Amino acid sequence: MVNIGSILARRAFLNPQREAYVDSHTGLRLTFLELNQGSNRIANGLVQRGIKPGDRVALMLMNSKEFMECYFAIAKIGGVIVPLNWRLLADELEFILKDSGSETLIFGEEFVATVAELHSRGEKTDLKNWIEVSFSIAESHFSESYMDIQEQQSAAEPEIGAADDDLLYIMYTSGTTGLPKGVVHTHTTSMWALLTINITSDMRDADRFLVALPMFHVGSLTPLTLCVYRGITSVVMREFDPVRAWELISEEKIDAGLLVPAMLNFMAQVPQLDRFDYSSLRWIMSGASPLPVNLIKQYQEMGIPVHQIYGLTETCGPTAVITEENFHRKLGSTGNAFFHTDVRVVKEDGSDCAAGEQGEVWIKGPHIMKEYWNQPDATSETLVDGWLKSGDIGVLDEEGFLYIEDRIKDMVISGGENVYPAEVENILLAHEDIAEVAVIGQPSETWGESPFAVVVKKNDTLTEADVLNYCNGKMARFKQPKGVAFVDVIPRNPSGKVLKRVLRDQFPGPAGV
Repeated sequence: MVNIGSILARRAFLNPQREAYVDSHTGLRLTFLELNQGSNRIANGLVQRGIKPGDRVALMLMNSKEFMECYFAIAKIGGVIVPLNWRLLADELEFILKDSGSETLIFGEEFVATVAELHSRGEKTDLKNWIEVSFSIAESHFSESYMDIQEQQSAAEPEIGAADDDLLYIMYTSGTTGLPKGVVHTHTTSMWALLTINITSDMRDADRFLVALPMFHVGSLTPLTLCVYRGITSVVMREFDPVRAWELISEEKIDAGLLVPAMLNFMAQVPQLDRFDYSSLRWIMSGASPLPVNLIKQYQEMGIPVHQIYGLTETCGPTAVITEENFHRKLGSTGNAFFHTDVRVVKEDGSDCAAGEQGEVWIKGPHIMKEYWNQPDATSETLVDGWLKSGDIGVLDEEGFLYIEDRIKDMVISGGENVYPAEVENILLAHEDIAEVAVIGQPSETWGESPFAVVVKKNDTLTEADVLNYCNGKMARFKQPKGVAFVDVIPRNPSGKVLKRVLRDQFPGPAGV
């Protein structure tokens, strides 16, 4: 029987006094025993409040020990975790909460204003339980105190409420139609993700792993779970800061970590890097967007191998990775498929491409998602005979190394965050002076990519500032275009589909700041 929450209990039994968690913001240090006890207390508190197996519990928490406690607690009792991207606005969060059917929200005091707005909307969500993590007096009049719940509960192990193919979490990604899709993973798919990363990557017992990505991302949540599985210490950044990242690598003797290209770029620009001792660092994985070869070489000159990883929320993280013995000779490749993973590059007719031929990347493995929540049509379009259609264009070379070249779905990845153009386009089209709009990605030295809007005017007086100002307050800042171009006609193919590759050629960037 596989229950992801019980992994923490087992590790606490095997290595009770080993350091499990280090909070770089507060200095808090927890052993595996202490982390498990805190998780059990909140699990028992949730059961007391009527949370049953299958009930959805949303988390709106920054990187924190509370997030980890909740994740394992909800998993133990059989609840379904709904991690929320706290960068989203109330309208965006309302859709996710309603679509998932979440009845409980655990949130940090930083988000009281947004949560109060959601609370005021009444039945527009199904929320009944509001639990606030506050280090003073709770800021909201409608919520319970997380700390009070924990203090009142036993640290005894709760009854396990789910296993195997039962749902573990629903993680929302922006949809190409403009609405987010809930990626469903089970205890089994998550366990197989741990197994495949563990057997493919060089992670070692009692390593120290730097966690800098938000925990609501699969690129953070899966490695964090793997750290518990392997008995590795997670050194967690509440928010990313490039100087602090180097300090932690030096102070905590970090062995490995996962950072998106934008983070590595920021870190590379920190002056006087020789003042930091990074000799303990064996490697860094980097994913979420293609890694510039010059950045790989820059770290290579410092003696730090950077291994490009390719994965999706739908694969619970792993798909392909470049390993130590190959990254020198295959610069720019995202490597071979992980151990328990198969990768194909497929033509439009479903047949395999020849080596060096472009096609869509298809992925197969026991860690592939179960489905898209409440979207059977989208599920059947994406999962075909056990294969996940990624929507990415890639090439396999003669040795089976994968190179990602483009995205069929035209997704923009800005600082590791997914931005789907259709969502931004739908908002901009509500502007009374915009006739048509297409959003593309432009290269950004800071963020890797940034959104850029190509607009057909209804009114000649419309300016770039008008368009950019219109976006304020209507979408998260990372989704907002960094520039605007005006055209008479947006190019389309005979079926009416916008030719975004033509637009990318026409407006190559670089993006504005």
